[in-house]
Amino acid sequence: MVFAPGEKPGPEQDEVKLQNASKQIVQTAILQAVQQVSQESQQKEKRTNSSMSLQLERGKLTKKHEKK
Repeated sequence: MVFAPGEKPGPEQDEVKLQNASKQIVQTAILQAVQQVSQESQQKEKRTNSSMSLQLERGKLTKKHEKK
């Protein structure tokens, strides 16, 4: 059997493959979690901004009526 430079034969190589796969899975999970939190945060910010806009508009309307 021929091995590439740095490759170890047998169970040690399988262990390295498992470790690399585990690292990849963890990195992917962390990335997805960060993206989800970021997305949720942006959505919350949009809701807050639109709510504030509505409150400002209501305030302007109320002030206009009060002046009359």
